Amino acid sequence: MGIFQKEETHESRSSSMSYALRWKHENLRQILVISLLALAAIVVILIWLNGSSKKIYLVMDGEVQSVETRKSLVNQVLDEHSIVLSQGDKISRPLASSLQAGDRIVIVRAVPVKVTADGVSKTHFTTQSSVQGIVKEIGLTLNSEDKVIPDLSSKVTSDLEIQVVRVAKHTVQTKETVPFTVVKTSDPNLEKGQTKVLQQGSEGVVVHHVEKLYEDGNFVSKRWLSKEVETKAQDKVVAVGTKPKPEAVLAANITRTGDKVDISGTTTKGGVSFKYKKVLKNVTLTAYSAEEDGIGTRTASGTRVTEGRTIAVDKSVVPMGWWVYIEGIGFRKAEDTGGSIKGNKMDVYYDSLKAAKNFGRKKGRTVYVIGPNKPELN
Repeated sequence: MGIFQKEETHESRSSSMSYALRWKHENLRQILVISLLALAAIVVILIWLNGSSKKIYLVMDGEVQSVETRKSLVNQVLDEHSIVLSQGDKISRPLASSLQAGDRIVIVRAVPVKVTADGVSKTHFTTQSSVQGIVKEIGLTLNSEDKVIPDLSSKVTSDLEIQVVRVAKHTVQTKETVPFTVVKTSDPNLEKGQTKVLQQGSEGVVVHHVEKLYEDGNFVSKRWLSKEVETKAQDKVVAVGTKPKPEAVLAANITRTGDKVDISGTTTKGGVSFKYKKVLKNVTLTAYSAEEDGIGTRTASGTRVTEGRTIAVDKSVVPMGWWVYIEGIGFRKAEDTGGSIKGNKMDVYYDSLKAAKNFGRKKGRTVYVIGPNKPELN
């Protein structure tokens, strides 16, 4: 038994096509609406992808500027406004970061400064506000004595020149030789005019500690710190005879002028024979030193005071520039005067004030007035 199948006919195919056309005609409006909605959705998506308009703030060199933009990234906004970052400039946000409405982009422009340190000069671009900030930024290490010009608290300006001066201090020792002092003491066992060395003198040494200051390797100044005695000076002690001895007068001429008596002749003192113009009796001797206040180093005759040579006299008694022989003292030259030196008084010069004071006052001395030339040992 078979199954009867209805044979498809031309009429049935025509009926299907008519139905499809009829459905399309009836639903055309819905198709148009759906197409428009799809297009609107695409537009919205594109707008969303490109970003909506928003207000942000650009801050450059302290000035605030509000801008409208549809850009979503920092670098896009900079390109949009032709803002180029130079070497050393700082920006508050990463270039690839996104932006929201009300965000701020702060740009600080770097300025060039010239830094000289350790013999090298270079230009550095910085946004630091103080010299101290620049020193830290470039990694300069400063010692406690180093100098920075201008100082670290100074404000930074364009083309500022900064100099770092390296300061070094070194302590050195210098030695100074100290001369010994000659000390004379009376010896009654020696005849007048004779001397004897009791103790040889020796020089001393003083060590001075000095601080020397160098800037960038160049010597600038030095400062005395302290001193210490390395070797103490030893005085030279000389015994001076005080024992009177007979005076050998070989010849003498006595002349009288009014009330004044001059005795001239030849004698020998200290192994030296000499002629003298006159003899002064009962002469009083004192001593003076350039270390006294008001006493200079120049004599009244214009020479320099010299121990062992210079005496002050009354010019009316002994002419200036003449040599004399003083008992117990020796040969001396009249080179100076004094307000209190009158008549038979003489002032013997010593370098040391102590020696002058120790000399004291000596009376009753005999002085031979010789002349302008010093007698020499025969």
